[in-house]
Amino acid sequence: MKIIDPAQIPANQLHRILLTAIAPRPIAFVSSIDRDGNKNLSPFSCFNAFGVNPSTLIFSPSRSGRDNKLKDTYLNVKEVPEVVINTVSYSMVEQANLASTEYPKGVDEFVKSGFTAIQSEKVKPFRVAESPVQFECKVRQVIETSDRPGAANLVICEVLLIHVNEKLMDIRGQLDPRKLDLVGRMGTDYYVRASGKALFTVEKPGEKVGIGVDALPEEVRMSNVLTGNDLGKLGSQPMLPKAPEVLEYKKTSFFRKIAAEFDSSPEAGTVTAHQHAHELISKNEIEEALKLLLAIDRFIK
Repeated sequence: MKIIDPAQIPANQLHRILLTAIAPRPIAFVSSIDRDGNKNLSPFSCFNAFGVNPSTLIFSPSRSGRDNKLKDTYLNVKEVPEVVINTVSYSMVEQANLASTEYPKGVDEFVKSGFTAIQSEKVKPFRVAESPVQFECKVRQVIETSDRPGAANLVICEVLLIHVNEKLMDIRGQLDPRKLDLVGRMGTDYYVRASGKALFTVEKPGEKVGIGVDALPEEVRMSNVLTGNDLGKLGSQPMLPKAPEVLEYKKTSFFRKIAAEFDSSPEAGTVTAHQHAHELISKNEIEEALKLLLAIDRFIK
């Protein structure tokens, strides 16, 4: 591993490393307003949700790394401590990118980017009609991390009202990620689209306590075939199959075919068994995979 000391490299290089490695990042498409009523709209990818009691969203309109200039959004929330944080879907990403242009203060990015400004109900800044979810927020606090170029300004917001496009909900009344079609920010000019094959599920452990990877036989843990994700799924099971179950599995015709190869060449048989186990795991047949792996392990006869 290459070791990098943040204090020993240029700020722009550090910026690229951080924003490429810490990704994908959700995008806060922030609408703000100054004391004279001038609208501003700008996307920020240093953004996330940090709690629900109170509901807390934080984004950072950082200082410019080039000239240390403060963002109009930052200046606006110091004058009018309210924002609307709009989410960004794939259908609007090019327009949102256009809104990131550094127009002179007072220029209306709603107009420049072609978005529709609609009146909010509890805050002064306008909402983006095209955004699938819009959060009306009051700004509770702004934390300036330093006055140096590239420094973060953490805008801590409390959600007052949420507007959701009902067409993007499932039958349970929950937002459907497949319909939201959100985008995330990667490094440099790269984005990621959170839809289609990019979406997958990982079951949370919840109350089920997994046995852990350390409970698996050594040859399984050290396998050159099974992946880290495979081991994670195996280790998430609440218990290993009992010896009688494994012995019964050894009687199956499927295992006998593998056993024949294993008897002639333990190394080749192990690889074949691990390949089959990998396929079983990919189909979420975890218990079957465990029986197979334990059946070839030497400590079960």
